[in-house]
Amino acid sequence: MRDCLNIVSQSDESTVVAEYTPQSQRSEAYQSEADLENEFIRLLCELGYERLAIHKEADLIANLRTQLEKLNDYRFTDGEWTRFWNEVLANSNSGILEKTRLIQEDYVQVLRRDSGESKNIQLIDKKCIHHNSLQVIHQYAISAKEGAAHDNRYDVTVLVNGLPLFHIELKRRGVPIREAFNQIDRYQRDSFWASSGLYEFVQIFVISNGTNTKYYSNTTRFNHIKDAKAQRVKQSKTSNSFEFTSFWADANNRVLPDLVDFTKTFFCKHTILNILTRYCVFTAENMLLVMRPYQIVATERILNRIEIANNYKKYGTIAGGGYIWHTTGSGKTLTSFKTAQLASKLDYIDKVLFVVDRKDLDYQTMKEYDRFEKGAANSNTSTAVLKRQLEDDNAKIIITTIQKLATFIKKNTGHAVFDKRFVIIFDECHRSQFGDMHQAITKYFKRYHLFGFTGTPIFAVNAGVSKNPTLRTTAQAFGDQLHAYTIVDAIRDKNVLPFRVEYHKTMDMGENIDDKEVWDINREKAFLAPERIRLITEYILTHFDQKTYRGDKTYTFSVLQNIAEVASANGRQQIEEIKQKQRVSGFNSIFAVSSVDAAKLYYAEFQRQMAANPQQRLKVAVIYSYGANEEETDGILDEENPEDTSALDQSSRDFLDAAIRDYNEMFHTNYSTDGDKFQNYYKDVSLRMKNRELDLLIVVNMFLTGFDATTLNTLWVDKNLKMHGLIQAYSRTNRILNSIKVCGNIVCFRNLQKRTDDALSLFGDKKAGGIALLRGYKDYYFGYKDNDGKYHPGYRDMIEELTTKFPLSEDSITGEQRQKDFIVLFGAILRMRNLLVSFDDFAGNEILSERDFQDYLGRYQDLRDEWKNRRTSEDKEDITDDIIFEIELIKQIEINIDYILILVQKYHDSHCDDKEVLITIQKAVDASPELRSKKALIETFIAGINDTSDVLLEWRTLVAKEKEKQLVALIKEENLKDAETRHFIDHAFRDGVVKTTGTDIDNLMPPISRFGGGNRAAKKQAIIEKLKLFFDRFFGI
Repeated sequence: MRDCLNIVSQSDESTVVAEYTPQSQRSEAYQSEADLENEFIRLLCELGYERLAIHKEADLIANLRTQLEKLNDYRFTDGEWTRFWNEVLANSNSGILEKTRLIQEDYVQVLRRDSGESKNIQLIDKKCIHHNSLQVIHQYAISAKEGAAHDNRYDVTVLVNGLPLFHIELKRRGVPIREAFNQIDRYQRDSFWASSGLYEFVQIFVISNGTNTKYYSNTTRFNHIKDAKAQRVKQSKTSNSFEFTSFWADANNRVLPDLVDFTKTFFCKHTILNILTRYCVFTAENMLLVMRPYQIVATERILNRIEIANNYKKYGTIAGGGYIWHTTGSGKTLTSFKTAQLASKLDYIDKVLFVVDRKDLDYQTMKEYDRFEKGAANSNTSTAVLKRQLEDDNAKIIITTIQKLATFIKKNTGHAVFDKRFVIIFDECHRSQFGDMHQAITKYFKRYHLFGFTGTPIFAVNAGVSKNPTLRTTAQAFGDQLHAYTIVDAIRDKNVLPFRVEYHKTMDMGENIDDKEVWDINREKAFLAPERIRLITEYILTHFDQKTYRGDKTYTFSVLQNIAEVASANGRQQIEEIKQKQRVSGFNSIFAVSSVDAAKLYYAEFQRQMAANPQQRLKVAVIYSYGANEEETDGILDEENPEDTSALDQSSRDFLDAAIRDYNEMFHTNYSTDGDKFQNYYKDVSLRMKNRELDLLIVVNMFLTGFDATTLNTLWVDKNLKMHGLIQAYSRTNRILNSIKVCGNIVCFRNLQKRTDDALSLFGDKKAGGIALLRGYKDYYFGYKDNDGKYHPGYRDMIEELTTKFPLSEDSITGEQRQKDFIVLFGAILRMRNLLVSFDDFAGNEILSERDFQDYLGRYQDLRDEWKNRRTSEDKEDITDDIIFEIELIKQIEINIDYILILVQKYHDSHCDDKEVLITIQKAVDASPELRSKKALIETFIAGINDTSDVLLEWRTLVAKEKEKQLVALIKEENLKDAETRHFIDHAFRDGVVKTTGTDIDNLMPPISRFGGGNRAAKKQAIIEKLKLFFDRFFGI
């Protein structure tokens, strides 16, 4: 039945064609602008458009009346038409924004009939789009006599029910497409508004030079002109300029730039009408957003999946949902909410729940959501409002947070709402809280369709190992991948910017290191050494202007004037934003550090250096809410709560309070770490970052995911990032703003090149999801050999070893080596049990009774805690005196499409498409107290910082090489049998002990007479001692 659900993945009426093959034959003859125009109109006529010979306003108005009468099946009297014309269509108080609202929201207008009765008149039929008429005119003229500043003649206009809603400006091949954009600017300035102003109804503009064709909304052009007028400069750089024009594409994200290919797809009747009636969004800021093709595809794939799942009664299962992989910065929130809006109109869907993370439901987001569904979003931390909305049959779309939904489910387990038909959409579904939420939804909601949007999916290759094994990947949690739009697609389409990444070396080895045996070296102390902190802070202050273009580039930006008032607004309190356009210089930055301790040290050092050199003074702030650790093993950044600082120790909280007092003095605010005041501090910091008022914000994990500030262009990194966390953090810098901001700057003070390459090769490859995760139940239970012939013990093997070596009849486990062996073995058993519980076959085959398992677990936890306490920082050797701290640029890389595609190709070369990524049982060697050479550890550590991305990986590689070298020497020195010795050693490492009884040692020894003078017993004992020495040296590391 599951296969049936993919019968229809693309319908004939899909807005975006599934796959388009561009025309193969191109004319080699010269094509004038007139030729291009005639060819374009011919194609439109083939698509069913009616061609009209209209060149003057009187004819345009007469046709408009005819088409509206046809659409509404009603004939206006002359008096009625005059009233409707003057009051609605040609109202002297209406401009572009009012006319856009008329088309997008108020398209049904009331006509006062001569009889005194009222009649609804549709300007456009949004329910049955093919009731609307499509006509094409060209060379429409407006003259100075009609009020225009100059005589103008427009190229091609598409009329929808007689209204000019699409305008196309053409330039001959070879002429820059930007000239067509500038031509429309001149029309807006000179004549669109002239006479009755009908051309102010245009919703979407298309510009083309035959070779390249792009589209954009009327407010993109309108704001570009408005900004230019306000600044009295022709080339004003704003967020609404040419940079915000878009290409059209097919569902596979293949761009269709040629005018012929563009026309056959974009101007197809059902496509252009769907875009106009379903896929435009008029926002709270009076911006008309035209959804991009990949956003439309994603929306329709979800609606299609809901419909199929409904027909096959697959709601309430994973088959009734799916996920959308759209890279960070590509507009996922707009897509997901438009999806929610359209899904809510399906007659068999009761409600749509749109679930976001707590910190994403900020003031701006709520304002946008209210544009879709009045009252849908609320910031009340109580679940009472959510409960009321869920019980209200008229509340079709509800926006809530993960945290509030979890609280509601917990408090209302038997609620009748769980029996309703729900579409539940998760924005940023890779978030770490999702595992528990998923289980709660699937347990309590009975008839749901579950969908997720993410920019960084969890695949098998980047999945963690500690969570529920049935919810490890995005596909396991949500179902099929319905559409992908990767970072490669987004950079190519210029929807996000490329990155420029610099890797700086900050440490090197000193000379004449006094080598000795140590438990371990204190890496974190080296990273936080005062000299290193000083050098990095000095580097940032010295290079800040260069990286952020301060004093070099200026542009116009709408600056929010009443930030403190907006940040302190409570609940649904309406605060009017006061914005003013200003010239600003350059951009701002975030500094991501490894821990709260690091944040405190850096903030103090910035204050010290800026006080010593006031010329370098920046507006610096710091924010954190608890002692976050480094990234999780799967790369997902741990969440910091922007509403609560109670988890902080007192010294960290006191420090943050002092830093907030600095902030209050700087911006004349009144925040602290207490409750609402800290929430408002978080909001204030967010707004001032978006406003470009803060120069540098020091963070641990906050603001590295989900935070969008177009003025942010630089990320300074002294933190180990990888996979999700790396892409999410880097992507804070690559939002498009204007032609000055050309890339996101990443400045790394740790060598993250391999991690960067790994993340880009995964998230730049839309085939990355084709990697399997789990082996079968029998393999994990009974053991298996992998493709290289290596044996992986199964659960049964492990339990047999556990009960044999560590029977519960013993009062305790004595001896350091035995305790360590037990910790390693039982830790592996716990992870294996975690895997096996996802299989039904495991029930009843646990071997250990529940009582025995609890007893073993108690011993494991006690011993593990004891060993953890042995490895405190006091046991680690301080190496700061053995390291030279210096800043040196070792590599600068432009991360563009070509670079990512090379990485993707390398990934494919080393991972065949159907390769399984095995979930191996990792040994808990981090707790190993092995004594190692201090000098060797420092060498490995420095090499890891400067030349590799993973210290542990490099260490293991070195260990493996040394292990093989010493084993070869041992075999040769004692004349042992090679294959038998290697087999014996492999089993010793597998079992955790060198077996000295039985005949195993005899089998690997060279031939020696048992009765002659060969002294066989002494020789055997010598070999045993050397094997034990070899084993002790390499076991556990």
